[in-house]
Amino acid sequence: MPIFEYHCPSCDKVFERLQRRDDDAPVSCPACGAPSERQFSSFAMSISSGSGGACASRDACGGPAPSGGCGCTGGSCPH
Repeated sequence: MPIFEYHCPSCDKVFERLQRRDDDAPVSCPACGAPSERQFSSFAMSISSGSGGACASRDACGGPAPSGGCGCTGGSCPH
């Protein structure tokens, strides 16, 4: 089973949940109980940004992507 990353728009908490890919049941935030939104993980976004697509909002290490590029794409990570 894959691990999905979720974001709670109410309290801004980001958390992970081990869940079946085809399970579309609503997921509640563990901090406040509000409905949460499934997101691409920072790992999945860094792969898509390296294939010529738009830059991800987070780099491969989970930190914010620098304003001038797509984040960590090799070598040592600045985060």
